[in-house]
Amino acid sequence: MTTTADLPVVVIGAGPAGLAAAAHLVERGIEPLVLESGPRAATAVRGWSHVRLFSTWGELTDPAAEKLLAPTGWNRPEADTYPTGGDWAELYLQPLADVLGDKVRYGATVTGVSRLGRDRIVDADRERQPFTVRLALAEGAEERILARAVIDASGAWSTPGPIGADGLPALGEHAASARISYRIPDLKDPAVRARYAGRRTAVIGSGASAFTALAGLADVAKDVPGTHSVWILRRGISGSTFGGGSADQLPARGALGLAAKAAVDHGYAEAVTGFRTGSVEATDDDRLVLTGEDGRRLDPVDEVIVLTGLRPDLSFLSELRLALDERLQAPVELAPLIDPNQHSCGTVYPHGHRELSHPERGLYLVGMKSYGRAPTFLAMTGYEQVRSVAAALAGDTEAADRVELSLPETGVCGGAGLFDEPAAGQADGGGCCAAPAPALVQIAGPAEAEGRG
Repeated sequence: MTTTADLPVVVIGAGPAGLAAAAHLVERGIEPLVLESGPRAATAVRGWSHVRLFSTWGELTDPAAEKLLAPTGWNRPEADTYPTGGDWAELYLQPLADVLGDKVRYGATVTGVSRLGRDRIVDADRERQPFTVRLALAEGAEERILARAVIDASGAWSTPGPIGADGLPALGEHAASARISYRIPDLKDPAVRARYAGRRTAVIGSGASAFTALAGLADVAKDVPGTHSVWILRRGISGSTFGGGSADQLPARGALGLAAKAAVDHGYAEAVTGFRTGSVEATDDDRLVLTGEDGRRLDPVDEVIVLTGLRPDLSFLSELRLALDERLQAPVELAPLIDPNQHSCGTVYPHGHRELSHPERGLYLVGMKSYGRAPTFLAMTGYEQVRSVAAALAGDTEAADRVELSLPETGVCGGAGLFDEPAAGQADGGGCCAAPAPALVQIAGPAEAEGRG
């Protein structure tokens, strides 16, 4: 007779955290089954294959995964070099999935997870029942798989944040979708480059993705006159707006912010601060006008790039008992460690199975999915998470509780509770200051920037 212990641990998503989870489970003698909706491993990573990571190869591979790969003759690329998303997928993630073989299934979209014969209301004998995982397959077929535990590493790539400052799509956002993108554009692709070259583009967002887009558009502007960016920020401009710079312990991450600052300093971009978008309106000449919640209307733009973060898709977990923070949609024990309203310098303490657990025993959200709506997730964090979770599932509590990671700080400081305040971080050192009036700010004209050398 099959018992729950004989069933596999289902891992949702064949991305970095999901494949690392499978590697750690194999190392522990536990059978994993990785379910990937796409046709190959790392479908989400391939969606930004043109973007260079700010972590080096030495920070992007998992030790248990390397052990699986070693017998195949696989060699890790130079540890101090920076891959693109495409490099990461092709040179590490796909080979890892190939080694796992039939432990990875493609074209399998998880549409629901529950307990066998128990919806979320029923208490009786609940923890003795296996998980049921419902799949949508090709051509409309469905399947149900039983699992002893579920590790959700499905990430958040499929659910980007909208334009609206209230977390909802701005009025008119859907109607204007043909001129709006929610991804960092691949400006080396001639068709994509033509979309933005010689045009005025609004970039909405304040993180590394926005920095990357601004720097890329600035490079286009150097070659194509008339290319210009309008960087839209809910907050004010400060020393921390552009990240930690040389104080960031990941130098490439700090360099992204400096590249964005250079784009503004050289006049290729202008920053609109204290602006919370309420609506998007098409003009008669097929351009777009953004209107703020305070009634301000910006000059028309040709394109809009929305990089306002990602959020987890929790829809297929609706029959499970989750303990999620009311703000971040991250596990309640993890949320205080990563909440940008509370933490100032990018420090996230290493964490594992205890912080990732839920009232539904045997269920874990890991990787970027575990961060909910919080920013600054690193691959190293996900690898440490799944190492701990695999140890916990194997009953090795000592290893599961052990901390085996030290995370680099960003060098960015801001006051608690000020994450989305218009004046957040106006003083470079740390965070408490008067709110400025919303304003259009050009930090430096081209002549002044050139004069600085």
